[in-house]
Amino acid sequence: MQLTQEQINYCMECGVCTGSCPVSYEWEGFSPRQMIRRSLDKEIPLSQTREVWACLTCARCSERCPVGIDFPEFIRSYRREARDRNNPPRESHHGILQTLTRLQTAGLRQNRTAWAQEAGSFRDQGDFFYFVGCQPYFEILFRYLNLNALDSARGALKLLNSLGIEPVISDAECCCGHDALWTGDEDLFRQLAEKNLEAISASGAHTVLFSCPEGYLTFREHYPRYFGELPFQVRHLSEFLENEIPVAGLEFHPAEEQSLTYHDPCRLGRQGGIFEPPRRLIDLPAQGKLREMDRNRTNAMCCGTTAWIECSSCSKGVQLERLNEAIETGADRLITACPKCRLHLTCAQENTDMTLPVEDIYSYLARHVQERG
Repeated sequence: MQLTQEQINYCMECGVCTGSCPVSYEWEGFSPRQMIRRSLDKEIPLSQTREVWACLTCARCSERCPVGIDFPEFIRSYRREARDRNNPPRESHHGILQTLTRLQTAGLRQNRTAWAQEAGSFRDQGDFFYFVGCQPYFEILFRYLNLNALDSARGALKLLNSLGIEPVISDAECCCGHDALWTGDEDLFRQLAEKNLEAISASGAHTVLFSCPEGYLTFREHYPRYFGELPFQVRHLSEFLENEIPVAGLEFHPAEEQSLTYHDPCRLGRQGGIFEPPRRLIDLPAQGKLREMDRNRTNAMCCGTTAWIECSSCSKGVQLERLNEAIETGADRLITACPKCRLHLTCAQENTDMTLPVEDIYSYLARHVQERG
C-alpha cells in the first residue's frame, strides 16, 4: 500500500493513532506512527521487525486518522513482505489452526453438516447459503473452555428455520481465508476462496448469510478485489434477521438477566459498519436491559487477538481490560456477534476470578425465541 508524501508528513507530526491503539497500552514504545516511520527506514525494514505482527488490525487508529491512512491495509502489505524475508508470525495453539486451513486446500474433507442434522433443517441447494465458517473446528479444539463453539451456528439455523428458511449448508465449504489474508499468505487465501466460490455456485444460492464477521467482511471486501463482482448477495445475519423477524412475527421470551452488555467485533463494527442491528436484536428479549460499555461502536476495544497469531501477555492485557469494562456495566452476561471474540474473551478469564458468561448473539436469541404452535 502506497502512502502519499502529504500523509507521511502529517503522520510524523501527529500521534492520535498511538493514543488510540490497544497494543500501545500494553507494549511500551509500540506506535502505529512509528511503524509508518520505520517503513521509510532502509537499514531496518519494517517487514523485518516483530511489530509488524503485533498489530491487531482493529482499525481503531484508522478511525481517528486525520489524513485517512488505512493502517490495517498498510500492515497487511508489509506482512506479505515479512513472509518473503523469513519473518513469519508466531502461530497460536502450536499452529494447529493454520495446519487445518492448509489441509483444506489439499483435499481434507470434514463432515461439516453433522451438527446441522441434529440442530434443524437444511438442504444441498437453494436460494440461501449459510456460511458456517470454522466453527466445526473450534468445537473440537476449544472444548477445554467448557463451551460449545457451534452454539452460534445452531442458533443461526434455528432462527432461520423459524423464519421458514432451510438454508444450504455444505460439506464443500472451506475457511473463508481471512486469517491467511491477514497474515500475508495470499496464495493460500486464493485457494480457499476459489473452493468456496465453487461450493456456493454449485448450490445455486443467490444470497450468502454470515454469522461470522470475519467471513462476512472477507467476502464483502476482499473476494471482489481478487475475483471481481460476486454473482450472489453477501449479507450479515444480524442485518438479515433485523429485517425478517418483524415480517415473520417472531416473538421472544423476556431475558432472565437483570442486564446485559454487548461487545462490538472490530470486523463487524468499525470495519463492517454494522452497529445497530445486533443491539436491536439483543433488545428483543432484553427489553431495555442492554447496558453499554464506555467504549462502544466506533470506539470499542478489540478482543485482543486476531488470525490466531501472536497471542501473548499483551493480548491478555487487552482482553482483561475489555472484560473489566464489561463487568463495570453491572451486566450479568456479555453478548458478542463474533465466534472468535467469544473464544478469546472466555479464554482470558481462565486462571482469574472473573466469571462473566460470554454468549454468542444467535444462541442467545435462539434460547429466547418462542416456539410456534
